[in-house]
Amino acid sequence: MCKPISDKHLSTALWWRNLKETNNETFLPLFFDENRYLVLKGGGGSGKSIVAGRKILERATTEPGHRALVTRKVGKTIRESCFEQLKSQAYEFYSDCVDFIPRGKGSDMYIRFKNGSEILFAGLDDVEKLKSIYNVTMIWIEEASELEEGDFNQLDIRLRTDFPYYLQMILTFNPISITHWLKKRFFDRKDKRATVHESTYKDNRFLTKEAIETLEAFKETDEYYYMVYCLGQWGVTGKTVFNAKAVALRLAVVQEQRWLRRGFFEYTEDYDGIHISNIRWMDDPDGPVKIFEEPGEGRPYVIGGDTADEGSDRFVGQVLDNITGKQVAVLRHQYDEDTYAKQMYCLGKFYNDALEGPEVNYSTYPVKLLGKMGYPKLYVREVEDDFDGKIKHAFGFRTDRLTRPVILSELIRLMRDNLHLINDEDTLMEMLTFVRGKDLRPEAEAGAHDDCIMALAIAYYIRPQQSMQIKTQDGSGRKWSKDQIEDWLKASEKDRRIMEQMWGRPVW
Repeated sequence: MCKPISDKHLSTALWWRNLKETNNETFLPLFFDENRYLVLKGGGGSGKSIVAGRKILERATTEPGHRALVTRKVGKTIRESCFEQLKSQAYEFYSDCVDFIPRGKGSDMYIRFKNGSEILFAGLDDVEKLKSIYNVTMIWIEEASELEEGDFNQLDIRLRTDFPYYLQMILTFNPISITHWLKKRFFDRKDKRATVHESTYKDNRFLTKEAIETLEAFKETDEYYYMVYCLGQWGVTGKTVFNAKAVALRLAVVQEQRWLRRGFFEYTEDYDGIHISNIRWMDDPDGPVKIFEEPGEGRPYVIGGDTADEGSDRFVGQVLDNITGKQVAVLRHQYDEDTYAKQMYCLGKFYNDALEGPEVNYSTYPVKLLGKMGYPKLYVREVEDDFDGKIKHAFGFRTDRLTRPVILSELIRLMRDNLHLINDEDTLMEMLTFVRGKDLRPEAEAGAHDDCIMALAIAYYIRPQQSMQIKTQDGSGRKWSKDQIEDWLKASEKDRRIMEQMWGRPVW
């Protein structure tokens, strides 16, 4: 470390051996990371704070002139956490480099080194002390999830620009809400200046057996807490409408499976600017359409649509296999209304002229355009005429104070035991942030969206208007899937008759 060794190569070898022996393997590459933001997300006991402190000390002792700042939201929490940790690490690994560390509970908090580097400690609530800290070369934000994004931005601009070594901010935190600004800023988007690292207690070989047993006990007592706090998965702050534990488990599965194909539909626009032809699929890794299951011959499908409004800027289409209820495709993107309608047209044609039910709350334009384009199968709702009270019919689904509770209650009931039907990561993420509000009204958590959920609820609701039988070309019977055949073979004679009434006479 600070004691010079005459053989330079021997010195490097000893340094590296010491680093490997005293740190967890997953963190070793971070000592060489020079990105402006080093974002360490991890579960309890992962060791992320230990490595953050160690890197701060490593740089302060080998790069003269550092003026590092260690901070948390509340200043009084720093002494027993960050200051005590760094003080202990400094004495254990860098004692020859230390010039002075104040002692005593009432003393100032700082660490000064013989090479002129120093580490300062201050809470974001200690405005006067922060004003006196300038020309900062390194910043470690412990429990960064406690900060508002504005707090982070203020710290970001404090890094000086004339330092001969690289500038870096280290953020350590346990994930809390899936809607947190940290997730949106560093995990949902790719920042070339940021290195994102995730860890759990399983990465920490220095944990005692007792500590591991304590963490793993949460599997039995509170599995959702175990998944968020111990395994470092994003959580929620409100009371979730859907089973958060089950949704998180399903989310882990679909994140591994991903999608079958992703892209969009291209087409040729006719001279009238309305009709389209020559529809073709285009692969695109960032495309708006994700396909999880190809359309089967003769199978019926439904598509629920949620259009953008003042609370959202995305259009969504959810595609279900109407026999199984399985989510087989999703359309989700920022669109103009006409582009959305044309992609929905293509998507519906692709899935065997699926029954489509676009929402018409904020604009009837998409459903009217689908009608003008000649789409063959649109959901029809009953409407009471304002003039004479007679019932008339209109295309599209209207979400209002009467229909919203109905479609959401039905979706919640279905998802209680059928989350395996959902294949889309965005949809499951919305389920995690769909909570009970103050009046117990189910709604998206502040900062989150519900476009995918509402489109899915509409899709399940409109299913009765679509066939639930597979059509064969000659109409002599119904072609059954492998799962249907297996269910039929296992069923009693009575149940078989019921299945045949639902699915038609089997053809296989």
